[in-house]
Amino acid sequence: MSGAILTLNAGSSSLKFAVHETDLTVVMTGEIGGIGATPHLVVHDGHDALLADRDVQGQTTLAALLCTVLDISGERSGRALAGVGHRVVMGGAEHVHPARITQALRADLHRLVPLAPLHMPASLAAIDVITQDRPDLAQVACFDTAFHATQPDLATRFALPRAVSEAGVRRYGFHGLSYEHIAVTLADIAPHLAKGRVIAAHLGAGASLCALHNSRSIATTMGFTALDGLMMATRCGSLDAGVVLYLAQQGHSQADIEDMLYRRSGLLGVSGISGDVRTLEASADPHAAEALALFTYRIAIEAGGLVSALGGLDGLVFTAGIGEHAPAIRAAVCERLAWLGLVLDPQANAAGATVISSPGSAIEVRVIPANEERMIALHTRRILSGDKT
Repeated sequence: MSGAILTLNAGSSSLKFAVHETDLTVVMTGEIGGIGATPHLVVHDGHDALLADRDVQGQTTLAALLCTVLDISGERSGRALAGVGHRVVMGGAEHVHPARITQALRADLHRLVPLAPLHMPASLAAIDVITQDRPDLAQVACFDTAFHATQPDLATRFALPRAVSEAGVRRYGFHGLSYEHIAVTLADIAPHLAKGRVIAAHLGAGASLCALHNSRSIATTMGFTALDGLMMATRCGSLDAGVVLYLAQQGHSQADIEDMLYRRSGLLGVSGISGDVRTLEASADPHAAEALALFTYRIAIEAGGLVSALGGLDGLVFTAGIGEHAPAIRAAVCERLAWLGLVLDPQANAAGATVISSPGSAIEVRVIPANEERMIALHTRRILSGDKT
């Protein structure tokens, strides 16, 4: 395989991308925010030097923006693109490995849109645009759900009628590319943890926990959709299903309930201010403090359940935007987990060190930067090289 690899992570209002050489060296990273309003492009080179920071005038459609990304990727890398790797949030029960995108796969993924309505439409739109604009450019789908395919059947089941479960209503789990990166990284930097019992905490606008045993997912907090589990920026997390029935009985439409649970709940809903942890930490409003307290409480409660699934705990890893950059959140979570023998090193935590637990702590606590793009590039290189392993 020759040429660079472009990775795409398409969201409802943003498009993150990166270009890697075939040896996975990062050539550039970038993001277009404000899609649908005033798109703004930011690009850095592989050494984090700023290459571009500008509004993308006159390019309001995803098709036009993707063409800009494709052009920039080729120009900056100085090489033709060998292929594009996409983060695809939902793969269902059938797609448990990265796969080259074909017409049949595209059609099957469109069927899965209702299971991840916030994420799937944007990913599929990006796939379709590239298919139309660059039909000869190979594309690979990397599924966020695939990493959780190793979970035992009990961890994936709901207590629903068997016919419903057999129709595909089960726990799938998400953020798999992030957790796979944690597993791969631990194998390199902390093999003793990679072989042990670890909870990885992917804390960002979307948030979840994953129980890793010997680097394999055995349980996670997200379930049938990316709405389950932890409280998030605008998503409610775990919720008594009776609340949904009640809201429907009170006259709320399905569309209104969906909008409430996905876009108007979580940190934003509880605080009434924002879904951004930084904004809430800077606020003197007691509702902001209540939202943050509920966020860390829910993380600790869900972590306790995963400790049970693991039969103990050797390590805790924080990752993603909040996990990497919010020491107060990390401290609050660790304080609630002190009953496990976890002892935080306040100075290391405040400094954002790699290891933030005290030397005598029974639980090793680490901070590992998220890098889903590297996993996408790795899988794309393997698929395009014809490696079946």
